[in-house]
Amino acid sequence: MLSFDEIQHRVSQWMGKKRFKHTLGVVESATQLAKLYNVDVEKARLAALLHDCAKEMPLKEMQALVHASNYEADDELLANGNLLHGLAGMIRAENEFSITDSEVLEAIRVHTTGKVHMSMLDKVIFLADYIEPNRDFPGVDELRKVANEDLDKAVLLGFDNTIIHLIKQHLSIYPLTILGRNDVLQSCK
Repeated sequence: MLSFDEIQHRVSQWMGKKRFKHTLGVVESATQLAKLYNVDVEKARLAALLHDCAKEMPLKEMQALVHASNYEADDELLANGNLLHGLAGMIRAENEFSITDSEVLEAIRVHTTGKVHMSMLDKVIFLADYIEPNRDFPGVDELRKVANEDLDKAVLLGFDNTIIHLIKQHLSIYPLTILGRNDVLQSCK
Protein backbone atom coordinates (compact mmCIF):
# COMPACT_ATOMS: atom_id res chain seq x y z
CA MET A 1 0.00 0.00 0.00
CA LEU A 2 1.13 3.55 -0.68
CA SER A 3 2.15 5.82 2.18
CA PHE A 4 -0.21 8.50 3.46
CA ASP A 5 1.89 11.18 1.76
CA GLU A 6 1.84 9.32 -1.57
CA ILE A 7 -1.95 8.93 -1.37
CA GLN A 8 -2.26 12.61 -0.45
CA HIS A 9 -0.24 13.60 -3.50
CA ARG A 10 -2.43 11.51 -5.82
CA VAL A 11 -5.64 12.80 -4.25
CA SER A 12 -4.44 16.40 -4.61
CA GLN A 13 -4.25 15.84 -8.37
CA TRP A 14 -7.91 14.80 -8.50
CA MET A 15 -9.21 17.94 -6.80
CA GLY A 16 -9.31 21.66 -7.25
CA LYS A 17 -7.43 23.76 -4.71
CA LYS A 18 -10.53 24.59 -2.68
CA ARG A 19 -11.63 20.95 -2.37
CA PHE A 20 -8.11 19.84 -1.45
CA LYS A 21 -7.88 22.56 1.22
CA HIS A 22 -11.23 21.29 2.57
CA THR A 23 -9.88 17.72 2.55
CA LEU A 24 -6.81 18.71 4.55
CA GLY A 25 -9.13 20.48 7.01
CA VAL A 26 -11.16 17.28 7.35
CA VAL A 27 -7.94 15.33 8.04
CA GLU A 28 -7.07 17.88 10.76
CA SER A 29 -10.52 17.72 12.37
CA ALA A 30 -10.76 13.93 12.08
CA THR A 31 -7.36 13.60 13.79
CA GLN A 32 -8.50 15.80 16.70
CA LEU A 33 -11.85 14.00 17.05
CA ALA A 34 -10.23 10.56 16.82
CA LYS A 35 -7.83 11.44 19.64
CA LEU A 36 -10.65 12.91 21.73
CA TYR A 37 -12.96 9.88 21.30
CA ASN A 38 -10.31 7.13 21.29
CA VAL A 39 -10.75 6.19 17.63
CA ASP A 40 -7.85 4.80 15.58
CA VAL A 41 -6.11 7.99 14.40
CA GLU A 42 -4.49 6.44 11.31
CA LYS A 43 -7.82 5.06 10.11
CA ALA A 44 -9.45 8.44 10.73
CA ARG A 45 -6.72 10.28 8.82
CA LEU A 46 -6.93 7.88 5.86
CA ALA A 47 -10.73 7.97 5.66
CA ALA A 48 -10.67 11.77 5.94
CA LEU A 49 -8.07 12.07 3.20
CA LEU A 50 -10.14 9.89 0.87
CA HIS A 51 -13.66 10.98 1.84
CA ASP A 52 -14.08 13.30 -1.19
CA CYS A 53 -11.73 11.52 -3.61
CA ALA A 54 -14.59 11.05 -6.10
CA LYS A 55 -16.42 14.33 -5.41
CA GLU A 56 -15.17 16.09 -8.54
CA MET A 57 -15.78 13.16 -10.88
CA PRO A 58 -18.60 13.71 -13.38
CA LEU A 59 -21.81 11.98 -12.29
CA LYS A 60 -21.73 9.61 -15.28
CA GLU A 61 -18.22 8.46 -14.31
CA MET A 62 -19.34 7.87 -10.72
CA GLN A 63 -22.32 5.88 -11.98
CA ALA A 64 -20.10 3.81 -14.29
CA LEU A 65 -17.68 3.13 -11.42
CA VAL A 66 -20.51 1.91 -9.19
CA HIS A 67 -22.06 -0.24 -11.93
CA ALA A 68 -18.69 -1.79 -12.83
CA SER A 69 -18.07 -2.69 -9.19
CA ASN A 70 -21.42 -4.42 -8.68
CA TYR A 71 -22.28 -2.42 -5.56
CA GLU A 72 -25.93 -1.92 -4.72
CA ALA A 73 -27.15 1.64 -5.16
CA ASP A 74 -30.74 2.83 -5.38
CA ASP A 75 -31.99 5.22 -8.05
CA GLU A 76 -31.95 8.25 -5.74
CA LEU A 77 -28.31 7.65 -4.81
CA LEU A 78 -27.31 7.05 -8.45
CA ALA A 79 -29.01 10.25 -9.61
CA ASN A 80 -27.27 12.60 -7.17
CA GLY A 81 -23.52 13.17 -7.21
CA ASN A 82 -23.69 14.86 -3.81
CA LEU A 83 -24.84 11.53 -2.40
CA LEU A 84 -23.10 9.13 -4.77
CA HIS A 85 -19.58 10.48 -4.26
CA GLY A 86 -19.33 8.63 -0.94
CA LEU A 87 -19.89 5.22 -2.51
CA ALA A 88 -17.84 6.15 -5.58
CA GLY A 89 -15.05 7.37 -3.29
CA MET A 90 -15.10 4.10 -1.37
CA ILE A 91 -14.76 2.16 -4.63
CA ARG A 92 -12.02 4.49 -5.84
CA ALA A 93 -10.13 4.00 -2.55
CA GLU A 94 -10.33 0.24 -3.05
CA ASN A 95 -9.39 0.30 -6.73
CA GLU A 96 -6.73 3.01 -6.80
CA PHE A 97 -5.06 2.48 -3.42
CA SER A 98 -5.91 -1.13 -2.54
CA ILE A 99 -7.57 -0.01 0.68
CA THR A 100 -9.11 -3.12 2.25
CA ASP A 101 -9.92 -1.90 5.75
CA SER A 102 -13.70 -2.24 5.93
CA GLU A 103 -14.03 0.44 8.64
CA VAL A 104 -12.15 3.02 6.56
CA LEU A 105 -14.11 2.14 3.43
CA GLU A 106 -17.45 2.33 5.24
CA ALA A 107 -16.60 5.73 6.77
CA ILE A 108 -15.86 7.04 3.27
CA ARG A 109 -19.09 5.55 1.92
CA VAL A 110 -21.43 7.04 4.53
CA HIS A 111 -19.72 10.36 5.29
CA THR A 112 -22.50 12.32 3.56
CA THR A 113 -25.61 10.20 4.01
CA GLY A 114 -24.99 8.66 7.40
CA LYS A 115 -26.66 5.34 8.20
CA VAL A 116 -28.16 3.29 11.02
CA HIS A 117 -25.59 1.95 13.52
CA MET A 118 -22.76 4.29 12.56
CA SER A 119 -19.41 3.25 14.00
CA MET A 120 -17.30 5.71 15.97
CA LEU A 121 -15.10 6.13 12.88
CA ASP A 122 -18.18 6.80 10.70
CA LYS A 123 -19.26 9.50 13.15
CA VAL A 124 -15.79 11.07 13.30
CA ILE A 125 -15.57 11.41 9.50
CA PHE A 126 -19.20 12.56 9.16
CA LEU A 127 -18.58 15.26 11.76
CA ALA A 128 -15.06 16.24 10.65
CA ASP A 129 -16.49 16.95 7.20
CA TYR A 130 -18.87 19.44 8.84
CA ILE A 131 -16.61 21.21 11.29
CA GLU A 132 -13.26 21.38 9.51
CA PRO A 133 -11.60 24.80 9.97
CA ASN A 134 -12.47 26.10 6.50
CA ARG A 135 -16.21 25.64 7.00
CA ASP A 136 -18.13 28.83 7.64
CA PHE A 137 -21.90 28.65 7.98
CA PRO A 138 -24.44 29.71 10.61
CA GLY A 139 -24.15 27.32 13.55
CA VAL A 140 -20.72 25.86 12.74
CA ASP A 141 -19.13 27.30 15.90
CA GLU A 142 -21.85 25.73 18.05
CA LEU A 143 -21.36 22.43 16.21
CA ARG A 144 -17.59 22.58 16.88
CA LYS A 145 -18.25 23.25 20.57
CA VAL A 146 -20.67 20.31 20.87
CA ALA A 147 -18.25 18.08 18.92
CA ASN A 148 -15.68 18.58 21.67
CA GLU A 149 -18.21 17.62 24.36
CA ASP A 150 -20.39 14.80 23.01
CA LEU A 151 -19.87 12.99 19.71
CA ASP A 152 -23.42 11.66 19.38
CA LYS A 153 -25.04 15.00 20.17
CA ALA A 154 -22.78 16.66 17.58
CA VAL A 155 -23.63 14.03 14.94
CA LEU A 156 -27.33 14.53 15.71
CA LEU A 157 -26.90 18.29 15.32
CA GLY A 158 -25.11 17.67 12.01
CA PHE A 159 -27.99 15.53 10.77
CA ASP A 160 -30.50 18.15 11.93
CA ASN A 161 -28.62 20.95 10.15
CA THR A 162 -28.48 18.92 6.93
CA ILE A 163 -32.16 18.05 7.04
CA ILE A 164 -33.19 21.65 7.79
CA HIS A 165 -30.97 22.90 4.94
CA LEU A 166 -32.50 20.40 2.51
CA ILE A 167 -36.03 21.35 3.56
CA LYS A 168 -35.28 25.06 3.12
CA GLN A 169 -33.86 24.33 -0.36
CA HIS A 170 -36.97 22.24 -1.23
CA LEU A 171 -34.73 19.21 -1.86
CA SER A 172 -35.46 15.59 -1.06
CA ILE A 173 -33.97 14.00 2.03
CA TYR A 174 -32.24 10.69 1.44
CA PRO A 175 -34.10 8.03 3.51
CA LEU A 176 -30.89 6.63 5.02
CA THR A 177 -30.15 10.10 6.42
CA ILE A 178 -33.47 10.16 8.28
CA LEU A 179 -32.93 6.61 9.57
CA GLY A 180 -29.38 7.47 10.64
CA ARG A 181 -30.56 10.59 12.42
CA ASN A 182 -33.30 8.70 14.26
CA ASP A 183 -30.80 6.00 15.29
CA VAL A 184 -28.39 8.58 16.76
CA LEU A 185 -31.33 10.31 18.46
CA GLN A 186 -32.16 7.06 20.26
CA SER A 187 -28.58 6.71 21.51
CA CYS A 188 -28.73 10.30 22.85
CA LYS A 189 -31.74 9.51 25.03
